[in-house]
Amino acid sequence: MDWKNTRFLVTGGAGFLGSFVMEQLRVKGAARVTAPTIDEVDLTDPQAVRRLMADSKPEVVIHLAAMVGGIGANRDRPAEFFFQNLMMGTNVLHESWKAGVKKVTAIGTVCSYPKTPPVPFKEDNLWDGYPEETNAAYGLSKKMLLVQAEAYRQQYGFNAIVLLPVNLYGPRDNFNLETSHVIPAFILKCLDAKEHGKDEVVMWGDGSPTREFLYIEDAARGILMATEKYDGDLPVNLGSGQEIRISDLVGTMARLLDYKGKIVWDTTKPNGQPRRLLDVSRAREKFGFSAEVKLDEGLRRTIEWYLSVRGKRGGV
Repeated sequence: MDWKNTRFLVTGGAGFLGSFVMEQLRVKGAARVTAPTIDEVDLTDPQAVRRLMADSKPEVVIHLAAMVGGIGANRDRPAEFFFQNLMMGTNVLHESWKAGVKKVTAIGTVCSYPKTPPVPFKEDNLWDGYPEETNAAYGLSKKMLLVQAEAYRQQYGFNAIVLLPVNLYGPRDNFNLETSHVIPAFILKCLDAKEHGKDEVVMWGDGSPTREFLYIEDAARGILMATEKYDGDLPVNLGSGQEIRISDLVGTMARLLDYKGKIVWDTTKPNGQPRRLLDVSRAREKFGFSAEVKLDEGLRRTIEWYLSVRGKRGGV
């Protein structure tokens, strides 16, 4: 990969994951990068995407843009999650092919997996069943990236790869209780309880599900490694290979936040997928990726970042 001279287009470059991908592109010396914001280009509009391709003339497209959220947001707005993500992916891949783009790296999601596949999840298990209900619309919309990439590869010889990252976390995450995932949500609730003298924090579900988390800098590094080194037709998991029960995750964060109050589990709220752990061997074998940041260290960095910016820029 000639990082300096290759023309890159990064969708979602201003987002959580995108901001770290952009940073690592700069570190690699990439000087010809287009990264429009959501206000500049509506990726659900095929004509807008067509104009974007004509203006930026990319050789490599990294498609990160997505509408994302936690269980509550997915449960309340499944139609929006389905339409937005399906149309963005379809337009970006189709217009990239039409524009003669040499390669597309498309980012899928662990939510595309069936509700209860064998653990750890192998990429070959993707089509073994329906996704977990609370995020099925989102998971299926992103799963279409796999179908489209394979179809365009077969018919047109188009080089599109699809990566499946597990739950991401780290600095600059979405700290909004209405749409956030479990890690920023618990940090927010803990700090609120400490500041207002509350003796308990309420979390959704019963704490029994397990999750795997990938630190955001590791995810960005893995995406660029795949962009440079992997041209295969098989989807590839991106994860840490470390599984943790949600109740244990919450306990670890409570310790890091020095929160000594009670944690109450609201069992009227959904748990989501029972277990989540990826088989990460394909990424290691195909392009040499393995996670470097352990969960405790990543959580510490995330908390330190949030405390440093809290109250700034409109109350982050």
